[in-house]
Amino acid sequence: MSENGNTVGHPSGSESVTDPAPVGIDELLERVRAGYDRIDPREAAAAAEAGALLVDIRYAALRDRDGLIPGALVVERNELEWRLDPQGSHRAPEAVGHDLQVVVVCNEGYASSLAVASLRQLGLHRATDLIGGFQAWRAAGLPVVSA
Repeated sequence: MSENGNTVGHPSGSESVTDPAPVGIDELLERVRAGYDRIDPREAAAAAEAGALLVDIRYAALRDRDGLIPGALVVERNELEWRLDPQGSHRAPEAVGHDLQVVVVCNEGYASSLAVASLRQLGLHRATDLIGGFQAWRAAGLPVVSA
C-alpha cells in the first residue's frame, strides 16, 4: 500500500496487478513466431520482386563484413519502429502505410522475429521475417553486394 492507501503498482490503486510469469528467450520467440508466417529466402526474394520492403536491421560491422541485399532498406534495429511507423514524424519515405508488406532481415533470423512483433504492434499487420536471416539469403545463392 502507498501512503494514500492505494495498492502500489496499479494505476488506479484499486486492485493488484499480477505480472505474467517470466519466460526465456526461446519460449518468447516461439510465442512471437506463432502469430505470423515467416518466409524463406526464395519467398523473400519473390515478395521483394512483388513490392515488399526488405528491411536489413543488421549492425554496420556485419553489413561491412558480409555485404547487403540489393534494394533492401537499411535501418538499424534501434531505429526500426521510428522509421517504419507510417504515422511517425521520423518515418522513412518507404513507410507508406500499414498495409505495406515488410520482410525484416537480421543476421540469422532471431532478432528479426522480435522486431516483427514490435512492428505488428504498430499496425504493420503484414510484417514478417526471413527464416535464417541474411546468412540464409546468402547461402541460397541470392544476390549480395558489397557494403
